[in-house]
Amino acid sequence: MKYVSTRDTDNRTPLPFCDILLEGLAPDGGLYLPESYPLVGATTLASWRALLAEEGYAALAAAVLGLYVDDIPADDLRAICERAYTAEKFGTPEIVGLTDLGGGVRLGHLSNGPTAAFKDMAMQLLGELFEYELERRDQTLTILGATSGDTGSAAEYAMLGKERVTVFMLTPAGRMSPFQQAQMFSIADPAIVNIALDGVFDDAQDLVKAVNADAAFKAEHRIGAVNSINWARLVAQVVYYIALWLQATTRDDESVTFAVPSGNFGNICAGHIAREMGLPISTLVLATNENNVLAEFFDTGIYRIRGTAETLETSSPSMDISKASNFERFVFDLLGRDAWAIRRLFGRDLSRDGLFILTGTPEFVGVRERFGFVAGSSTHADRLATIKAESERSGYVVDPHTADGVKVARDLLAAGAVEEPVIVLETALPVKFSATIVEALGHDIERPERFAGLEDLPRRVLALPNDADALKRLIAGA
Repeated sequence: MKYVSTRDTDNRTPLPFCDILLEGLAPDGGLYLPESYPLVGATTLASWRALLAEEGYAALAAAVLGLYVDDIPADDLRAICERAYTAEKFGTPEIVGLTDLGGGVRLGHLSNGPTAAFKDMAMQLLGELFEYELERRDQTLTILGATSGDTGSAAEYAMLGKERVTVFMLTPAGRMSPFQQAQMFSIADPAIVNIALDGVFDDAQDLVKAVNADAAFKAEHRIGAVNSINWARLVAQVVYYIALWLQATTRDDESVTFAVPSGNFGNICAGHIAREMGLPISTLVLATNENNVLAEFFDTGIYRIRGTAETLETSSPSMDISKASNFERFVFDLLGRDAWAIRRLFGRDLSRDGLFILTGTPEFVGVRERFGFVAGSSTHADRLATIKAESERSGYVVDPHTADGVKVARDLLAAGAVEEPVIVLETALPVKFSATIVEALGHDIERPERFAGLEDLPRRVLALPNDADALKRLIAGA
């Protein structure tokens, strides 16, 4: 299996998995995807059903990843997955699970990892992959990332103790919940540098891309990525779609709908890839908060990014994103893998006009039938009402981001726009967002012992202006 960039108009030689693992963003500014998606049929799905039941999640992960990774020996890949997915890390040997919320909606549990967010599902694997490949090459890596909330802590906890890795993580100053900030900034490790940027997440993400675009600096300082611009993050997430589908079904042709709270389009992009592989997913429900750039596209065909002033600060902060990096991967597939079109849309048109329009094109007109996408949005009032209603209905308390997904899913079910069962992907545990939970329920929930006193720990974070040169100086001086 080899990989190409979404912006490769020069027909460069495709790269193997481990090269793009360490590279992250392509030199041309594009994102890596496999030359084609491997197709799986009923026979493979049946074998995976037996594998999950008999040997567990790590074995399934190794089997799925093996379709995409041919430059790591199979035994080594299995060992990597077994180190990443343990009951000690995720609190249960099943790693992921389902809860029936009633009314045709089930919750897919992805947030039982070390940082109580679904990002752990991919980050724990990424940490093991980095350690394995850097050791094999006798190299070091400087991770540069941006986070709107949960990516940063998940990445940092996954990289703890990885001697060949240094992490620089950008956060939008003041835009995360107190728990999210404390979880990151309390880490006492000189190899992990937290940076509070004067700006929003999109500004932080732009700086990551700007540093990666400086080929000489990137090479000199061995810059890599843990954001979902790194293909390894996405392929790791494909695994849990398969695992949840296996748990939710009894037949190998039985289809389900997934509803996904969406910010940077990485989580739902993994669902798109699983569907392209042949997993029986009838519909992918994209749920946004008030920053509804992605929902607007699927409704209208217009992709219009927002400026810093327009990007709203909401109670589901990890979704406060305007420029969704992984959306480029989907549009690449949507437009028949036309790299010239991607260069024009994501390069020229977005830079010049702040938008591009696909309304009325044959590709957009057929987007529901071909790719299964529908979309909807949620507000702060909706989140509060959903958290309260789901607690009263099933006794389960969802976090604000998951509430966005549940709200949109229930609306579409009521309108007959999707069919049950709908699996809503849980993005985080509610303990991370106490203020909103208290506002919704009138009381807080019990905090797991491992998070006791987190906000009282000393903090280590640097302030930085929204300036790529300032960021480069910081990295160079480390």
